[in-house]
Amino acid sequence: MIKKILGKIGRAVVTTDDFTIPAHDSPLFAEINWKKLPRHVAIIMDGNGRWAQGQGAMRTVGHTAGVKTLKNILKTAIGLKLDALTVYAFSTENWKRPHTEVEFLMNLFSEYLKKELQEMHEDNVRIHFIGRIEGLPASLQKQMREAEELMQDNTGVKFNVAVNYGGQDELVRSVQSIVRRVQAGELAAEQIDETVIESALDTQGNLPVDLVIRTSGDQRLSNFLLWQAAYAEFWFTDTNWPDFTPECFVEAMVDYAGRDRRFGGLTKPEEK
Repeated sequence: MIKKILGKIGRAVVTTDDFTIPAHDSPLFAEINWKKLPRHVAIIMDGNGRWAQGQGAMRTVGHTAGVKTLKNILKTAIGLKLDALTVYAFSTENWKRPHTEVEFLMNLFSEYLKKELQEMHEDNVRIHFIGRIEGLPASLQKQMREAEELMQDNTGVKFNVAVNYGGQDELVRSVQSIVRRVQAGELAAEQIDETVIESALDTQGNLPVDLVIRTSGDQRLSNFLLWQAAYAEFWFTDTNWPDFTPECFVEAMVDYAGRDRRFGGLTKPEEK
C-alpha cells in the first residue's frame, strides 16, 4: 500500500506495491473472451481527490495513491496484450486548480518517470506523451523526451499519457498544421479527409479507441479524445481511481466483449 508522502506539498515520493504481469492463463483472466478484446482502451482516471477526502486525507495523497493503480492497470493491459492504453493524466483545464496541487502533480509525474521508466522499458512498453507538452516545466519535458527515445523501438503496449491535453485543443492544433500544409502547396483542400486529419492528431499511428473507461461516477468525456472516441464504447464505474483494481479492469473487458458494435450498420438478420 501507499507508504507516505515526504516533504512539502510540492514534492512527492512514489511508492507502489509489486505487481507482476498476469499470465495468459491467470485466474484474473478466466472470463476473458480473447477474440473480443478491445485493441485500444482509454481511461479517464477520476476520483483521486474524492478518494483522499473519504480517507480524511489531503487531495495530494489521492494522486499518489493513483500512481499505484496506474502501474497495476498498465501491467494488466500488458497481460491482455492490448495494442494501446491511453490515460488522461492532466487536462488543459487542470491548470485552474490551486497552484500547490498543480506543482505537486508536476513533481509526481517526474518522480513516476524516475521510478518506473526502466521497468516499463523491460516490459517492452512504448510510451508517448500527448498534449501541449511544450507548456510543461522544461525539466519534465526533457524527462518525457528521454523516456520516449528510450522506448521508441519497443513493440509492446503503446502507453499514451495525456498531459496538458484537451481534445478541442488537439483538433485546433491539427487544423492549424493541415492549413500550413495547404499553404505550402503540399496538400490540396480537396484532399483533406479522415486519414489526413488523423495523421495530424497527437495519437497518429494508433488504432481508434474501442473502449473508454471513466472512474468515480461522472459520465462524460471531459474533452478527452473527441475525435478518436467517435465510435468507442463507454464503461462507467462509481469506483474512485485509487480503488480501481485489475479485477475492475477485467470486468470492463468482459462487459465490452458482450456488446454488439454495429458502427451505424445492421448486423442481425432480423434488423435488415
